[in-house]
This record gives sequence, C-alpha cells and structure tokens, in this order.
Amino acid sequence: MEQIAYVNGSFVPMSEAKVSILDRGFLFADGIYEVAAVLDGKLIDNASHLTRLERSVGEIALALPETIERIQEIQQELVMRNRLVNGMVYLEVTRGADAGRDFAFPKGDVKPTLVMFTSVKDIVNAESARTGIAVITVPDLRWVRRDIKSVALLAQVLAKQAAAEAGAGEAWMIEDGKVTEGGSSSCFILTQDDVIVTRQNGSAILPGCTRKAVVALAEERQLRVEERPFTIEEALAAKEAFITSATVFVQAVVTIDGKTVANGKPGPMTSRLREIYVDFAKATAV
Repeated sequence: MEQIAYVNGSFVPMSEAKVSILDRGFLFADGIYEVAAVLDGKLIDNASHLTRLERSVGEIALALPETIERIQEIQQELVMRNRLVNGMVYLEVTRGADAGRDFAFPKGDVKPTLVMFTSVKDIVNAESARTGIAVITVPDLRWVRRDIKSVALLAQVLAKQAAAEAGAGEAWMIEDGKVTEGGSSSCFILTQDDVIVTRQNGSAILPGCTRKAVVALAEERQLRVEERPFTIEEALAAKEAFITSATVFVQAVVTIDGKTVANGKPGPMTSRLREIYVDFAKATAV
C-alpha cells in the first residue's frame, strides 16, 4: 500500500504529494514544523507539540490554515489511513506560495501551506535504547532564535552529518564552552550527587516537548533537577548522560568525542526515566 500524505486539504498518495517551487518554505525556510510520535496507533504528548506549534507560528506572524483541533484530526486520520502502529507524524506549515521571490511577507490573501506525512519507527524497542549512543561535539552555528521550531535546519544537517561520518548517533552543539542541545534532541547529565542537569529554556535552545515531560516526571518523583548550562567536562565526569526527543524518547549517551561516560553503558537513572516516560506516553496518547 502506498503511503498517504496530506497536502493543503487533501489526502493523496505520497507520489502525488507536491507543493509549488515558489513556496516560501522551499525558497526561504519560512515555515515551522513539528514531529509527534505514535505508539500503538495513537499520538504521544500531542497537546504539547501543538502548543509549541502555536507558539512558533506566533513568533513569526504566520497564521495556521486550520484550527489546532482540526490539525489533530488530520494527524489522526493520517495515522489511520497509513495503518501506522509505531512511528511518527511530521507536520509542516509555511507562509505559502507567493507570486514571486520577495523576502518581505506576501501581500494579499496568500494561504499558508500545510503538509503532513507519517513514517514507521519502533521507538520503544530500538536497539540503541539498550546499548546507548555515541555523540560528538560541534560548534553551534545556528541563529539566535532557536526557541522557534523553524524548518531552517542547515546547521543541524551539518552537525548530524558530522555525527554520521564519525559513526555517532548524535552531535552536541557547543557555544561559549557550554552544551546548548543536540542536533535533534535535548541534552541531560546526572551528576555524581544525583542531580539531573539540563539547560534552561530560552532563545538558545528549542523548548523540547519530551524534555518538558521528562523534567516534570522527574520532579513529581522528588528527583533533583537543575536547569542550567553544563560543559563537556562535566558530562564526562557525570554518572550518566542522555538525550530526549520525540523520536527517541529517553536515550543514553555512553561516549562523547570517543571518551567513555561512566562505565560506557546506559545507567539506571536513564533506564528508569525511559520507562517512566513510556508509561506516561501510553497513558496520555490520543
């Protein structure tokens, strides 16, 4: 069965899913995206993703072409049409296709573009969840509004490519000697005195939805959480290191730039937080 995508009001075979070459997402990266995980045919923590979508489009004065309620209905229908059990739904909204290539916002009634598609991924049973991943460090080359989930991802592409060439699962981006975030994830360490540390939200990082949930779940269990920047030296001296994202949930980091973190295996705190998050995900799925 050919995969079905959603493009501007229509469900179409993926081979027929197209947008104009004048679309501002293509020309200027003038758009916002979200990725929601799917477990057992249901969307995970989707309200958080849609809240972030609303914030991101608001920050760039981009009107959504559908209500948030309708967007979730489309996501759910796309999951159903593709018979998706485990994986993710990708969503992108751009400022639409203008009559020409002009940097300024288009004048007149230009309808935003809205596209969605699904992909298959068994996040819960991923082999890397059992083994942990290697990460490398790279300079953070991005613009200053990283809190906006923009489709302008060239710096992340270069970071992730460097990781792939090094045989690593992720790249941690460094600015002023401190970790900002991963190429597509939030970064955490567990200190020797059992404090979970992750960088505070602000314009330097994307406010990760999975990060937000994991922090809340940890605090509910009276675990100590400190939101501040940390260095690679701190990470290498930590008991554990891990990342979070919608597409990996909670994932142990076992080496950084070829140097082992602790004993080079996923630690008990990371494993426990992963279990807690998966339980939360299943209980709140829609």
